[in-house]
Amino acid sequence: MRTGYVVEDFMTNKPVTVTKDTSLKETSNVMKKHDVNSVIIADGQNLLGIITDEDIVRKLVALGLNPETVTAEQIMEKNMVTTQRKKDLYEAMIIMRDNDIRHLPVVEQGKLYGFITMKDILKIQPELFDILSDKYAMRNSFIKVKKQVRSELI
Repeated sequence: MRTGYVVEDFMTNKPVTVTKDTSLKETSNVMKKHDVNSVIIADGQNLLGIITDEDIVRKLVALGLNPETVTAEQIMEKNMVTTQRKKDLYEAMIIMRDNDIRHLPVVEQGKLYGFITMKDILKIQPELFDILSDKYAMRNSFIKVKKQVRSELI
């Protein structure tokens, strides 16, 4: 299924970024100021990682770490899944679904061009929501079957 829309047409051209040395307190303030749920960690045009609000909760707050001394580099996700500018929105959504992510940097030849989120795609193509709901329905069915098999074995 192709939408006829490419990532480049709907991506954020100027994603919110911080450097790897930025404290988590400052990173959180940047996210609040720009009303975003994630920030890109970059060195100029080079993508280094990403931090989401969930990362801050799970890797900082839940562990009782000090946001003034912990840096973005210490909790950022370094193994980035990315897409290209000319990818169809459907393909970008499949990448997000398959990798269980909601934020997708747009990178080509190591250079950061932009950023697209699940929220951006669903605003443009709400019918793509079915792709997500199918995944979660399949996941829940698998979990139920797994639990049933376990209980039968016991």
